[in-house]
Amino acid sequence: MAAGVGFLSSFTRDGKSLPRYQPTGKGLKLTFKPYELQLKHTFTIASNSRTTTAVMLTELEWEGVTGYGEASMPPYLGESHQTATKFLAALNLSQFKDPFRMEEILDYVDQIMPGNCAAKAAVDIALHDLVGKLLNQPWHRIWGYSAEKTPLTTFTIGIDKSAEVVIAKTKEASAFKILKVKIGGGNDEEMIKSVRSVTNVPLCVDVNQGWKDRQQALDKIHWLKEQGVVFVEQPMDKTNFDDNAWLTQHSPLPTIGDEAMQRVSDLVKLHGVYSGINCKLMKCTGMREGHRIIEMARSLKMKTLMGCMTETSCGISAASQLAPIVDWADLDGNLLISNDIFEGMKVVEGKVTLSDLPGIGCRKL
Repeated sequence: MAAGVGFLSSFTRDGKSLPRYQPTGKGLKLTFKPYELQLKHTFTIASNSRTTTAVMLTELEWEGVTGYGEASMPPYLGESHQTATKFLAALNLSQFKDPFRMEEILDYVDQIMPGNCAAKAAVDIALHDLVGKLLNQPWHRIWGYSAEKTPLTTFTIGIDKSAEVVIAKTKEASAFKILKVKIGGGNDEEMIKSVRSVTNVPLCVDVNQGWKDRQQALDKIHWLKEQGVVFVEQPMDKTNFDDNAWLTQHSPLPTIGDEAMQRVSDLVKLHGVYSGINCKLMKCTGMREGHRIIEMARSLKMKTLMGCMTETSCGISAASQLAPIVDWADLDGNLLISNDIFEGMKVVEGKVTLSDLPGIGCRKL
């Protein structure tokens, strides 16, 4: 346990002194700075391409202990360095003297301004990291989850018109035992055939709302099943509840809502529309709500996918704390960048492998 952080040894069990938390009156200190992630390859989905991703890095300090957080802000989500700076500068976290009052703190953060989900996640992750460090435990253990139950993670192959590029990207991912292929850009069969020319591992596909006709979508899913695809992510427009529900009802593969799934309030509306949901900390405001979403989805018998944006190992390690209880993981965002400044969750033989570090399980390099 860290020294000088407001803990008193005031009771014993079996003759051993145990720490008791004691607030000291010092408030939380939030600092933040912009950062730009450099992608190893141009990242293309059905609607856009990019070579960088804007992030905001946060630090939350209390009594000499620092928690790290991150907001990843791909442009299509509507957040930026400017919006995150405005939001984070409006917070007065110094009013909170007890970091363990997490519900009170995060309720305040959520209510101070609408939207800004990634910026809120940056504070949420830093607070979880701080409290986990004060408890000297990683969050998967605090929640009571078994680290060995983590799933394999997918590795993402973005859309490309060049079969040679797709093949090269697939070969680079030879260490992974399941791949996610981005489709929906008009060359779906070419993408899958290119990947299949060099690997037989299971695939999942992410359409990113790229399909427009439900019967054509169903025909494609039947073909994709023959190619060894295990689920289809966000096949049609997120606002088209009727066609997505029809497709789910007739599909031989599970359908996963991604763009349709953001906050916990969306979950009930999506029950019956998709077979499952993709939970991303940057869309749902962080670990507190991500935890609620995954547990609620499981109670509704929905499939669960823990996803990510392009992020450093800070955000990825935070999301990985929930990996032991999901059906699938897509936690490769840190592997797609060339300038990671954190170290945390590792992918070992294709599997999400958690560290023993306290908090969110990462360290700054």
